[in-house]
Amino acid sequence: MKRTFFSLLLAGFQLLALDSFAQPATLDLRDSVGLPAYYVSLPVPDGNYRVTVTLGSRKRTGITTVRAESRRLFIENEPTKKGETKKISFLVNKRSPRINDKENVRIKKREQTKLNWDDLLTFEVTGPRQVVQRIDVEPDTVCPTVFLCGNSTVVDQDDEPWASWGQMIPRWFTDSLCFCNLAESGETASTFIGAGRLAKALSMMKPGDYLIMEFGHNDQKQHFPGAGAYYNFATALKTFVDEACKRGATPIFITPTQRRMFDAEGHIRETHGDYPEAMAWVAERENCPLIDLHQMTRVLFETMGVEGSKQAFVHYPAGCFPGQDTPLADNTHFNPYGAYQIAKCVVEGLIGANVDFVRYLRPEYPRGYSPNHPDDPKTFNWTDSRHVDFVKPDGN
Repeated sequence: MKRTFFSLLLAGFQLLALDSFAQPATLDLRDSVGLPAYYVSLPVPDGNYRVTVTLGSRKRTGITTVRAESRRLFIENEPTKKGETKKISFLVNKRSPRINDKENVRIKKREQTKLNWDDLLTFEVTGPRQVVQRIDVEPDTVCPTVFLCGNSTVVDQDDEPWASWGQMIPRWFTDSLCFCNLAESGETASTFIGAGRLAKALSMMKPGDYLIMEFGHNDQKQHFPGAGAYYNFATALKTFVDEACKRGATPIFITPTQRRMFDAEGHIRETHGDYPEAMAWVAERENCPLIDLHQMTRVLFETMGVEGSKQAFVHYPAGCFPGQDTPLADNTHFNPYGAYQIAKCVVEGLIGANVDFVRYLRPEYPRGYSPNHPDDPKTFNWTDSRHVDFVKPDGN
């Protein structure tokens, strides 16, 4: 058994088959301490799970990162001394495309291999010196859930060097709150509904939950009778609000992130038309909290400057990643550093809007973050996942 365990770990993936998940499950990973990055998975039904990771080693110091499903960040470069043991808990959502006996989310072809949409709960153990001893998993049916709805600027990106704020934000919250990120690249508010993604959220939603929406990037490119910020877009947003409120959940709006488009004076050019204003209009009419990420990212990118802001986006010369033969220059989609900064903007926006679940922020969250003073990219330490993809996400 141990030989099989090691061979699967060294192959980068371990699958533990469980006949039932009525009782908590434990993944014993002591033999993996010190190994290179790997994935470990277990089959579980859709739902939220409380995860407790035990870190430490009697023989070595450690710096450990743990991500779950499609690179959702939960434990970030956590240090441990030689002989020290730490337990860190968090909540993670696992889902499949199934809505009910008759309906499924219409996921895209590129999503069919995503870790977010399979029947497994997957963890990525990595870091400069990972020292994970064990992972304990048990169902949690009572914690509040924050459902994230949006496009490629929100989605859990599976592969390097892409990232979005939705997969970074769980890092800052305790094991009293769970995030379920249903966003997908290329989606609009109306296509999100049409694909059954909202229906999937509603099938899991309960009183006390939250529904966060960031749209606008792709909606502005729709051209059909009835399209427009104050027509189809506003109507779709109203649908999100109505359906969430029916179930006792709190809807929250986030205006779209800016693109990295500068004018000759070094100011961000407006590229979203009246879609941010339309979202603010619906939020005011429906008395919903509004996070103006549109303005915050304008400040962030202008502070970083025309050249400096490239460090927040997928801008890499050829040869930065294995097999990368051509440069990458994307002015819409973020790299991990950029996604991390924008996640902090979102958190500050939630604090400013007095959204009540900010009481679940971890004590180490650096309160007072400002897009006027972004983190130095040189201090951002991110261990790349082993999976790399140079294909640009849907949407722009």
